[in-house]
Amino acid sequence: MVQKPVLPGVSPESIPDRLPRHVAIIMDGNGRWAKARGQVRWEGHSAGASAVRRTLESAARLGIEYLTLYAFSVNNWKRPRLEVEALMRLLTHFARKERAELIRQNIRVQLIGREEDLPDAARNALDELMEATAHCTGTTLSLALSYGARDDVTRAVRSLVEKAASGELRPDQVTEELIRGAMTTHDLPDVDLLIRTGGESRVSDFLLIEAAYAELVFLPVMWPDFTEQHLLKALRIYAGTERRFGLTGEQVQAGSLFDLARAAFAAQ
Repeated sequence: MVQKPVLPGVSPESIPDRLPRHVAIIMDGNGRWAKARGQVRWEGHSAGASAVRRTLESAARLGIEYLTLYAFSVNNWKRPRLEVEALMRLLTHFARKERAELIRQNIRVQLIGREEDLPDAARNALDELMEATAHCTGTTLSLALSYGARDDVTRAVRSLVEKAASGELRPDQVTEELIRGAMTTHDLPDVDLLIRTGGESRVSDFLLIEAAYAELVFLPVMWPDFTEQHLLKALRIYAGTERRFGLTGEQVQAGSLFDLARAAFAAQ
C-alpha cells in the first residue's frame, strides 16, 4: 500500500486511502473506438497512445509503484499485416518521442514478453528507452510486447528442463519461485489490481500467474477515452474490497488487528 498523495486539480475525497502497489491494464477498444468514428484501426491505436500518456502521468502522480500495460499479445502477430506494421511504427515513435518526458516523470521502462520477436527499429528504440530510464526510481512501466502468460510459463519451464537435462538442476529443486524466476515477469510483484477497458470481461492470457489474487475491474470505456477519472474509479473499487488471499474475512481482520498492535508496540 502506498501513501495517499495530494494531487493538484483532484479532490482528496476522490483518491482512496488504500492504493495498489501494482496495477495492470488490458488496453482494449482501440479498433471499436475508431470504427464508431468512421476511422481506420490504426487511428484508434494512435488515439490509444494518448491514453497511455495520460495514464502514465496519473500513475506517476498517484505514486503507483508498478504499472503494466498489455500493449501487444503474442497472438496479435496474426492480425492484418498493415495493422501490425502500423502498431510497430507507433511503438517505435512512442519510445523515441516520450523518452525525455518519461525521464522527467522519473518513470523506469522495462519489457515483458518476446522482445526478440519485435522488428529491429522497435527493439532498438525500446532498448535505448530502457537504458535511458534505468536510473529512474518512480513508477516502473512494464510494456507487455509479444506477450502471452501461457507462453511465458512454457518458455520458463523449457529453460528449467534444459538445465535438468544437462545435470544443472534436479527435479526436486524445481519450485514455484524457480519457475517464476525464469519468466520475463520475474522482476514484478504480484498484480493487485487488473483493469480491462472496452467492456469485455476476460483476462486474455495476461499475467495469469502474477494476477492470481488480483482484484479485477472491467470498464465499458474504450481505451482511447480512458482518463484519470476512470483510473480513480477503478482504484476506489479496489480500495473497497477485502483481499483475503485464501483466508476467511475473520482471519484477515484478526491479522490486521495484530499488525496494528505490533506496530503500536514497536513505536513505544
